[in-house]
Amino acid sequence: MGIRSSPSLKTNSLSIDSGPPGVIYEFLFASLMYAFISASLAELASAMPSSGGVYHFASVCGGRFGRLTGWFAGWWNYCGYQFGTASMSAICGKQLVTMYGLFHPEYEPQTWHALIGYLLVTWATCFVVLFFNRALPMIEKLSIVAVVGGVFVTIMVCAIMPSVKGKPYASNEFVWRKWENETGWTSNGFVFMAGCLNGAYGIGTPDVVTHLCEELPRPSRNVPKAILFQNLIGITTTLLFLITIFYALDDLDAVIGTSATFPLTEIYRQATGSAGGALGLIIVIFISSFVCTIAGYITCGRTLWAISRDDAVPFSKMLSRIHPTKRNPFNATLTCGVLCTLLSCIFVASTTAFNAFVGSFVIFSTLSYLAAILPHLLSRRSNVEPGEFWMGGWAGYAVHSVSCLYIMAFIVIFCFPFSLPVDAVSMNYASLITGGVSVFVTGWWLVKRGEYKGPQFVARDNALLAKDAL
Repeated sequence: MGIRSSPSLKTNSLSIDSGPPGVIYEFLFASLMYAFISASLAELASAMPSSGGVYHFASVCGGRFGRLTGWFAGWWNYCGYQFGTASMSAICGKQLVTMYGLFHPEYEPQTWHALIGYLLVTWATCFVVLFFNRALPMIEKLSIVAVVGGVFVTIMVCAIMPSVKGKPYASNEFVWRKWENETGWTSNGFVFMAGCLNGAYGIGTPDVVTHLCEELPRPSRNVPKAILFQNLIGITTTLLFLITIFYALDDLDAVIGTSATFPLTEIYRQATGSAGGALGLIIVIFISSFVCTIAGYITCGRTLWAISRDDAVPFSKMLSRIHPTKRNPFNATLTCGVLCTLLSCIFVASTTAFNAFVGSFVIFSTLSYLAAILPHLLSRRSNVEPGEFWMGGWAGYAVHSVSCLYIMAFIVIFCFPFSLPVDAVSMNYASLITGGVSVFVTGWWLVKRGEYKGPQFVARDNALLAKDAL
């Protein structure tokens, strides 16, 4: 599911306050750090194949504190995917609005216009996951072909069209060396670190396939492979995409100052030289975003189902049921769709508040990874039996240490305001959202800790894994 998420998310979350070199180098650094995180999660997934993902890993690696670490890991991971899926629905809604605006220069986008698109995409994608469970493997294969093919087409069009139109390409200085600090922060180093949020948003779901462990054959071997290919394909296609569009760019100020709800539209317009060409490329990226939203509901629903079957959430009995005919976590997935719809009410009331929720996706997801990897490191990796993928000797400890240090440092950095001066609109409320949700999770722990047991260990040769595998 996550193979296509990197090019889709990265292009949709594009921020160029530090100029093209900042975007490229920030993405490369974030990708390197997430390669360490991916390796850490792959080792854990190989040893403990479970749809609970990091929720299960944290519970087992935490030892005598496993119930507590697993509780927070599960909740943080679920919240990350819930807000991440909502952000993809919002991006798709904005793409639909910008398609109309391409051919209507007098059009002024309104919040409720994007809201309609948001709701349409939310329930269209949720409907697919709810009622076409058996078709999901085929949809997955077709969508990967469509997305990778779409990225290839986009790269080729943006690389060729400026020459066809007789327009000059951007200089090497502009693409690789011209750093621009438009944030108001005086430290370029801090701006670079904060800008890594772009890359983290694009590549930051390395655990997505772990939530399908119980639906895949030989998960101890195949899940680490899937995580590897997700990273390789995502990083490669995104990097090539970024380089191509920056060479096709001739007016950065027009992109920054565009009134379009989806800023990538202006880059496409400059690259192709026409509104029609831009529309074609927006349709390509919309397909990528749409299927990425489908993947979001698959993962989000299974994450909620995994923690609800251990009685970690309200209404656990209802949410933990598997539909008798659809053979999927129907109630949990439907609940995710309802919660995304409720988030749309916040979208209407305040886009700042909505952005605070969906923007905390990276923080929640990385917190859940930390809750699994850090206990694994501190226990000297002694609480689990090695799977088919296991980093032996000092290499494993080095990889896990880098993963934990990166997460702990950047969770703090990502909570700082993106620019100065700060007001109520430009403030970064990620720390408030993260803290508020964590307080709620702590309160619910105090209510349920007496009866909560946590997930049970799933052996790699468990017959259920093979029986239910697609």
